[in-house]
Amino acid sequence: MTNLKNVSAVALLLITGIPAAAQAPKLSGLAQIWYSQMMDNNLRLNTPYKYYNLSPHAENGFSLKRVDVKLNGGFGDVEYEVMMDPTITSLPILQDATVKYKMPYNFEIKVGQFKPLQTLEALSPSSEIMLAERSMLARVFGDVRDRGITASVGFGSSSTFGGRFHVGLFNANAKSNDNNAQKDIAARLEMNFGKEHLFGVYTLQGSTNLEDKGALVARTFAGTNAPTSVEVLDNKDKTSNLGAFYRFQNNRIHVCAELITGVLGRRYPSIGTSATTAAREHLDQSFLGYVGTLAYTINKHKFVLRYDSLNYNFGDKWYSNNNPYLINGGDYTPNYTETTLGYTYSLAEHYRQACVRVNYIMRSKNFLWPRAGQTGEQGGDSLVVAFQVGF
Repeated sequence: MTNLKNVSAVALLLITGIPAAAQAPKLSGLAQIWYSQMMDNNLRLNTPYKYYNLSPHAENGFSLKRVDVKLNGGFGDVEYEVMMDPTITSLPILQDATVKYKMPYNFEIKVGQFKPLQTLEALSPSSEIMLAERSMLARVFGDVRDRGITASVGFGSSSTFGGRFHVGLFNANAKSNDNNAQKDIAARLEMNFGKEHLFGVYTLQGSTNLEDKGALVARTFAGTNAPTSVEVLDNKDKTSNLGAFYRFQNNRIHVCAELITGVLGRRYPSIGTSATTAAREHLDQSFLGYVGTLAYTINKHKFVLRYDSLNYNFGDKWYSNNNPYLINGGDYTPNYTETTLGYTYSLAEHYRQACVRVNYIMRSKNFLWPRAGQTGEQGGDSLVVAFQVGF
């Protein structure tokens, strides 16, 4: 209740404090309630391997997945947006807080807390994604908010050919103030051909987000050829993304494909404040992910198929003499896939206003350790029913 009161107080202050010359703030929101059902007991009873993120599917039951409350408005050439999610159990509940300055020649500056330009689906509104949950690519690399600034310039036309180029600096410290002088550099070029075709590329370059005041310690890698502590510290958990996407969409058909690669870096760190084991197998360990989505809409019915793959050690890099993923007769190579079948029924004129989604998620069987009575790598599938309403 406290979080909801806070949201109401912010809304009241914004509305009553806006001068008459400004646009009246617009209030909108989204609520998603999930029921998740495991297809076997593995997701509940087995211990996950270190790379794959199973949340929030590790138990049967109802959950408030999202409750987004958004305020946006403007003052002439200045626009603002504030979005909160009161269901977040750890503070802050603030998701987005941005101010955008529009300038001549289609130039814009945006500053605040928001998603740093990565992946296609992560920058799509939650109410408009094809399935109940975003792809692995978007969840891992795009759906993380940060504090920073971007500058962008648009060109062309939205009805024929056009686009916008963005470049920005970010703290690299999620929804927090920075711990050091390092900044992530992000860039994105998105273009349209007519109203049906959207395509683009994006990148991010960064390093550790830990305090760099002399207290950092190199973590250790397994293997006789492992790097020295000096090499590990000099690397500074170099982190990068490079991706490309294409989407075709009309009133009936949605076709989308995306590819992303880069260096894991600080996401599985090799430096810290104590001499522990590195969270990855190689200093320059790379990843490769790709996703494809097909959807067809007829009247109030939408049918969706998505194939999603993410390899956390593309190129099989490690320092030990033997494959570190072949353990006790199982193959735990961190190359995961998800195949999702989806059906959406719109309860209103458009599914983003109100809908029910039914998704069946089939996962590769290599992300859970066996429990007593089992041998080899394990996995598990889920059935998700998501209820959505927006205003």
